[in-house]
Amino acid sequence: MTRVAAVDCGTNSIRLLVADVTASDGASGAGTPGELTDLDRRMTIVRLGQGVDRTGRFAPEALERAFAACREYAAVIEEHGARRIRFVATSATRDAANRDDFVRGVVEILGVEPEVITGDQEAAFSFTGATRELPGGDSRLVVDIGGGSTEFVVGDDRVRAARSVDIGCVRLTERHLVRDGVACDPPTPERIAAIRADIEAALDLAEETVPLREARTLVGLAGSVTTVAAIALGLPTYDSTAIHRSRIPYDQVKAVTDRLLGATHKERAAIPVVHPGRVDVIGAGSLILLAIMERTGAAEVVVSEHDILDGIAWSAAEGT
Repeated sequence: MTRVAAVDCGTNSIRLLVADVTASDGASGAGTPGELTDLDRRMTIVRLGQGVDRTGRFAPEALERAFAACREYAAVIEEHGARRIRFVATSATRDAANRDDFVRGVVEILGVEPEVITGDQEAAFSFTGATRELPGGDSRLVVDIGGGSTEFVVGDDRVRAARSVDIGCVRLTERHLVRDGVACDPPTPERIAAIRADIEAALDLAEETVPLREARTLVGLAGSVTTVAAIALGLPTYDSTAIHRSRIPYDQVKAVTDRLLGATHKERAAIPVVHPGRVDVIGAGSLILLAIMERTGAAEVVVSEHDILDGIAWSAAEGT
């Protein structure tokens, strides 16, 4: 058994998982599948990608929010005595010209250098995290909707095709729903149509590599998907146990998306399962999920609370 700490730093949030991992018989997953036991799992909205789509740089205040979360996580990691730490940074960090400032700050706080991974690596981690516990043999499309990018992975017991495209809830919100610092709230039909056009173009790009319509099961990951699921399930508070492995039909996803896009900031903030850091971006995130279901013809989405963070933890334990 190995005690590991996995950190996933995305465009919108930074997350930590400290876990005890009993590795499989082999890195491929053959034989005994192994077991991952959570000791501490937490998420902080830092909006690291604030303005990156427009300026190409991290904002000073965004960096400080990220570093504050890292300092909190460093204390948690030390408390649990994790033997291995792996810090993975994704979409916004790939795009930022001043990413060296971010790297130096993380090294000073956590003592490890963040790995700025490619979209394909991000997709592979997401697939492993989401499917490791599921029965083998079924063809799945795993979709990880992040703040700056969305990853598409098709596979069964292994990844067969993967692609990362630059659509995410933060990127699309900043691109189409904010002008001169003022939000269009609720968005006009014209702005929703503009988001739709970007999503459809990105899906065309993803489909050049990944056979989106061939998988039997659609598995959805990350905060936009889990929040839509929580709303669809009518939960009074966010409950990861109820959300994990829930199946949300297309009609409910559409109803939730219509509700979110038609609501004001105050109305969205009043929904108890919507994290305060997602109030502004959940409409765009839900629209990405809806468009994916329409493109693939999926009748439902299987929602997973296990995602790239779990995949990073497995890789840390197995040295892969």
